[in-house]
Amino acid sequence: MFQDRVAVITGGAHGIGKCIAEEFKKNRASVCILDRTGNEYFSGDVGDKETLERFAEKVIQDYGKIDYLIHNAPPLSKGIGDCTYEEFNYALRVGVTAPFYLSKLFLPYFSKGGAIVNLSSSRDRMSQPQTESYTAAKGGIAALTHAMAVSLGGIVRVNSISPGWIDTEFTQYSGPDARQQPAGRVGNPLDIANMVLYLCSDKAGFITGENICIDGGMTKQMIYHNDFGWRLES
Repeated sequence: MFQDRVAVITGGAHGIGKCIAEEFKKNRASVCILDRTGNEYFSGDVGDKETLERFAEKVIQDYGKIDYLIHNAPPLSKGIGDCTYEEFNYALRVGVTAPFYLSKLFLPYFSKGGAIVNLSSSRDRMSQPQTESYTAAKGGIAALTHAMAVSLGGIVRVNSISPGWIDTEFTQYSGPDARQQPAGRVGNPLDIANMVLYLCSDKAGFITGENICIDGGMTKQMIYHNDFGWRLES
C-alpha cells in the first residue's frame, strides 16, 4: 500500500513508534527513524535544533522527498513539585517545538497526498497529579495539529492521535484493569499504528485537523465516588 513512500518517525526505535515503523515496513514504505536510542537510521536528541536539521538533511539527501511525518517522541513527564524550569522547557522542545520545526524543515519536500500525524495523549484532556510537563506538551501538540492543518491546507493533511493506556509489551490484562475500560481491554501499540497508517492513506483523504482519541472509551466514562461500584480510596 505504501510502496515507494517515505515515512519519517521520531521516537521510532521502541514502543508505539517501533510498532508504527514495523507496520510501514510491512507495507513496503522506506522508514527513517530519529530516536535517542540507537537505531538503523539516525540517533539523536529530538529536543536539539541542530539534530533536527542534520536529520532532515539526511532524509532529503537519501530520498529527495517525504510522504509521511509521524511525531511520536515522548516528552519528559515531571510534576510541578519537582520539575525545573529547564526540564519543563525541554519537555516542550521535544513535544511541541520539534514537531513544529521538523514539519517546517520538511515542508518543501512533501509529496502530493502527504500527511503529518502527531502523537498526543488522552492527557491532553485529563490528568493525574504531578504530570504537568508531559500534559502541557501533549496539549500543545493537539492544538498545534489543527493550527498546522489550516495553514497547510492543500499541501499536507495534519491529524493527531491521543492514545490512552497502551501497553507497549502487548501484555494481556484481565480483571479490573481490563473491565474498567468500556472496550473491555487495555490497548496495545497496534491499536495506534493501525490508525496512523489509515490517516496516512488515501482512505483518509478528507480528514485533516482532527484529533482521534484511542483509549478504549475511558475518557467518555463518568466516575463518581460510590456510583456504579467506583470508590475513592484515600
